Amino acid sequence: MVGNSSGFESYLSRLSRWHRVVPALGIVILLGAIWKSIHTLSSSGILLEAILDFVLIGSLGAVLLYIWLWLPGSDIPVRFYPRIVTRAVGGVVVMAVVLVLRVLHPGVTVDFTFGTQAVLLAIGTIAGLGIGVYEAQTLIQAEVLEARNDQLKRTEERLEEAVTELEDSNDRLEQFAYAASHDLQEPLRMVTSYLRLIDNRYGDELDDDCTEFIEFAVDGADRMRAMIDGLLEYSRVETQGDSFEAVDLEAVLDDVLTDLQFKIDETDTEISREPLPTVEGDGRQFQQLFQNLVSNAIDYSGDEPPRIHVSATRDGSEWTISVRDEGIGIDADDTDRIFEIFQRCHSIEEQGGSGIGLALCKRIVERHDGEIRVESEAGAGSTFFVVFPHCDDSADASGVVTPPERTNATARK
Repeated sequence: MVGNSSGFESYLSRLSRWHRVVPALGIVILLGAIWKSIHTLSSSGILLEAILDFVLIGSLGAVLLYIWLWLPGSDIPVRFYPRIVTRAVGGVVVMAVVLVLRVLHPGVTVDFTFGTQAVLLAIGTIAGLGIGVYEAQTLIQAEVLEARNDQLKRTEERLEEAVTELEDSNDRLEQFAYAASHDLQEPLRMVTSYLRLIDNRYGDELDDDCTEFIEFAVDGADRMRAMIDGLLEYSRVETQGDSFEAVDLEAVLDDVLTDLQFKIDETDTEISREPLPTVEGDGRQFQQLFQNLVSNAIDYSGDEPPRIHVSATRDGSEWTISVRDEGIGIDADDTDRIFEIFQRCHSIEEQGGSGIGLALCKRIVERHDGEIRVESEAGAGSTFFVVFPHCDDSADASGVVTPPERTNATARK
C-alpha cells in the first residue's frame, strides 16, 4: 500500500491546477451523457436511443479521462501540459462560438437539442486536445533535433580542431623527417667517403678480411641511405603529392620501362602488356607505384629470367590494374604483412631492398581511395592488384584508352 500511495502521490505531483481541467471536462461530459440518456429514456421510453446518446456523448468524456491518465506517463514533459489544456479549452470555446453565431444568424432558425450541443462541444474538446498533443510532440521533436544539431556542431568543431592538430602534426612530422634525413645523410656520406678513401689509399696494404669489412660497411651505409630516402618519400605522400588530374597509365608505364631499361636488359626481362586506362590521380605517384611493382617483380623473379604481364580490367566505375610475375612467390601468411613498413619476407642476403617499397605503394593507393592486394603462392609467382575507383570520362565504351601505336598485346623490353 505504501508503494501504491507513493506512486499515486508522484503521479499527482506531475499535475497542477491547470492539468485538472482535462479530467473536469471529461467528468462534465460524462455527467451530461448520463443526464441526457436518462432524459431520453424518460421522455421517449426507447432504451436504444438512450444508450446511443450515452455512447455518443460519454465516449468523448471517457477519451478525455484516458488522456488525463495517459499524459503523466507519456514522454511529454510537464511544461507542455498547459499548452495541451489550453488547446482543449480553446476547442470548446471555438465550438461554442460557432453554435452561438449559428443561433444568432439573421433569418436562420436553428433548434439545437442538448445532445447536439453536447456532442459538438465534446468534439471541439477532443479536436483541441489532439492539436495540443500534436503540437507538444512536434515541439519535443524540434528540441531533440536542435539538441542533435548542437551536438553535431560541437562534434564538427572537435573534428575541425582534430584536423587542424593533425595537419600541424603532419607538418611537424614532415619537417622532422626532412631534417632527420638531411642530418643523417651527411654523416653517412662522410662514412662512405672515408671508407672508400681508405680502400683507395691503403687497399694494397689491407688483407682480404679488411677489404671485405670495408665493403660490408659501405654496403650498410648505402642501404641506410636508401632507407632514409624511402622514409622521407613515405612521409611526404600526403603533404607533397600533386593535385589530381587525368593520367594516362599507358604513358606512365612507358616512362617506367624507360627508366628501368638497363635493369630490364641486364636481367633479360620480358614484359607483356595490355592496354591501360586513363584514371584520375597524381601522375608522379603513379609512376612511383608502377616502378616499385615492376622493379619488385624483377627482383623476386628467382633464377629464371623475369616474365611480367601488366593488364587492366573494368568493373563498373572501378579499374583493376594487375602486375603478374612468375617469380618465387609469397607465403599466404605474408600477403598482408608485406605492405607494412620494414616488413620483409626474405633476408637481406636473399633479396635486397629497403623494405619500404610496397608500404609506399599502399600509401599511394590509399591516397587515391584505392586498394592494393596480392595473390600469391610460394614458388608459383605473384599477382599484385591495384583498384582505382575513378576513371576518365573521355574513355571509350570499354573504358580503355588505346594509343594508335599500341597494337600488340606483348612488348619485348
